[in-house]
Amino acid sequence: MFERFTPDARRAVAEAMRHAELRSAAAVTEEHLLLALLEQRGTSAAGLLGALGVTARRASVEADLGEAHRRAGLSRADADALADLGIDVAEIVGRVEAVHGEGVLRGDRTAKRGRGGHRAFSDGAKRVLERSLRIALAHKDKTISDAYILLALTAHPGVTAEVLADHGATYESVRQALAGRGAAGAA
Repeated sequence: MFERFTPDARRAVAEAMRHAELRSAAAVTEEHLLLALLEQRGTSAAGLLGALGVTARRASVEADLGEAHRRAGLSRADADALADLGIDVAEIVGRVEAVHGEGVLRGDRTAKRGRGGHRAFSDGAKRVLERSLRIALAHKDKTISDAYILLALTAHPGVTAEVLADHGATYESVRQALAGRGAAGAA
């Protein structure tokens, strides 16, 4: 599938791998894909993120992703559902961190390597990349642009889509902005 990626999409995936490496993450995740897209300049995704105002709020996006890490990757929707059952996630996180140290719930930090020595992709990141292919095919494109990766991130349920939506990049808003720029979302 990687051969179908445009150069901008390939750079985004490579940058996501770098983000995972820098954070000693167990795998490349949807979060790393988003952070990579936020760093791009002059690409389709960069144009969409800029038009939606997300780029200007990058610090807030990163803070929200960090807060989700403190909750062991639970989205606010997950935390709200647990609250409905009488479980206060913030209280539990606070208690665990008081005993074991701040950030202890961030998950497995053991790097896993795939073939060729590269960091493996999480199941969620794989699903995002697969969805970006389906989106490209739906647009009758033979290549996968970084804009399609962004659209796939908004469609994949979880923390990354929630953070994007909180900052004005919902599936629908990205889809409309993409349609306004043409099928490939040229910047």
